[in-house]
Amino acid sequence: MLFWDVFKNQILWAVVASGISTQVLKAFASIIWEGHLNWRRTLEPGGMPSSHAASSMTMATMIGLAAGFDSLLFALTAYISFVVMYDAAGVRRAVGKQAILLNRLLESRTLRKRAGGEKLRELLGHTPVEVIAGGFLGLIWGLLFHYVF
Repeated sequence: MLFWDVFKNQILWAVVASGISTQVLKAFASIIWEGHLNWRRTLEPGGMPSSHAASSMTMATMIGLAAGFDSLLFALTAYISFVVMYDAAGVRRAVGKQAILLNRLLESRTLRKRAGGEKLRELLGHTPVEVIAGGFLGLIWGLLFHYVF
């Protein structure tokens, strides 16, 4: 019985829905940024909006509404959410910038052969605006799931 209770967890469903919908929204945002619908964006990290920020903010919002914004559980969830968002905008973005520089260095065919021939993925992190947009969407998802569903 315990296993099936997981499927009744409204907070878990809200977090999953938030993450999936934000990833799908990236494909539609590609119309603005790339001039065409790019479904590959749904499976790629980085880009507008941040699904990491959306999912973690949905979780924090839902737990705050369920357990109270003065609860230990909300404090823990809020802290983890901010770490996730900081990582998305800071560390992962820095790795993306390093990948751009390494790819430029590897433009020489000789160096590329020695390195294995594959280009590094460059779009890994988020700009602060992408993280804020994801966080805002996560807040909206959390409120919708709590009050509507």
